[in-house]
Amino acid sequence: MLKIIHVTVNGREREIAVDERESLLDTLRNRLDLSSVKKGCEVGECGACTVLVDGEAIDSCIYLAMWADGKSVMTVEGLKSREGDLSPIQKAFIEEAAVQCGFCTPGIIMSAVEIVGTGKRYTREELRKLISGHLCRCTGYEKILDAVARSVEEHLRGAAD
Repeated sequence: MLKIIHVTVNGREREIAVDERESLLDTLRNRLDLSSVKKGCEVGECGACTVLVDGEAIDSCIYLAMWADGKSVMTVEGLKSREGDLSPIQKAFIEEAAVQCGFCTPGIIMSAVEIVGTGKRYTREELRKLISGHLCRCTGYEKILDAVARSVEEHLRGAAD
């Protein structure tokens, strides 16, 4: 059965007819052509499909699209500036060489957005726990942790200015 939902995706209000059983992942990828949202495990274990719903990082593969009705969803595509520039978090991932194959990267970046948005400083171990819902086969996580830590510190310095 189809249900009409109203959702703001990357700052743009959308009205979409979705099947009641359809995941937010499938809606974002298949109906809205947002290819940063990756289909990995489909059971909420790998984090490749992570997006923000009302600012909270969620696994979109196990989140029904109809639950997003009336909410705001952000994907990596929504991070760029109006001029098309990368966000500071995306830049940190590049500068820290935290990307190899790139499959897991969009989901980790979205979790980093949530982490940075708290305005808190974290220890390396705390950051490791905060990104533990993401599986990466390539990097060994150290450069990813460097990028997230850098993003947190840059944000905190910017907030203090």
